[in-house]
Amino acid sequence: MKTRLALVTLCALPLIAFAADIPSAEWQIKTAVLAAPKAERDAATVLGYDATGAVVTLRKGTNKLICLADDPKQKGFSVACYYQDLEPFMARGRELQAQGKKAPEVTKIREEEVKAGKLKMPDRSVLNVTTGTVNDATGEVTDLYTRYVVYIPYATPETTGIPLAPLTPGGPWIMDSGTHRAHIMINPPKPPSAADAAKKAEKKK
Repeated sequence: MKTRLALVTLCALPLIAFAADIPSAEWQIKTAVLAAPKAERDAATVLGYDATGAVVTLRKGTNKLICLADDPKQKGFSVACYYQDLEPFMARGRELQAQGKKAPEVTKIREEEVKAGKLKMPDRSVLNVTTGTVNDATGEVTDLYTRYVVYIPYATPETTGIPLAPLTPGGPWIMDSGTHRAHIMINPPKPPSAADAAKKAEKKK
């Protein structure tokens, strides 16, 4: 069962059972903002899931970041925060997915709408994606890892000087070069997980 509590490192919250194993709004908010810079977390808008699984606004913020809570229908833990001007693009993707459209079709439709001027993409915008491991007994999220996506529509190596593949571990590279959703990827090297660290410590004994 994918029932979760609030992060014990932040605040211990009682377990609240929701339909379809939807976590409490409190837990969703506290974990969604893990993808935001610490200084921006308290003022970020947070989108999450209601008892039906629909995306709703859990908290209206005052800065320019929107954070999206972990999708309870998907395996694993993954939250995201992005610049507010990306919301029309992100919201359209969620809308199309809710209609049953698969990823290639979503990409095609949004591309057509961007080219037609029906869907606006900001010239520059950032998206942070944070993954981790949830302890179902405590609600604590460990092994946090954040990767960074900087959208620059139609960017190419020629217009930015950024390669199509990282030159060094964690180095920037361009994905979907030359398209409406061209973006710079920055994937820092992953630290060892808590389980790996424990195994390593055990071997040293």
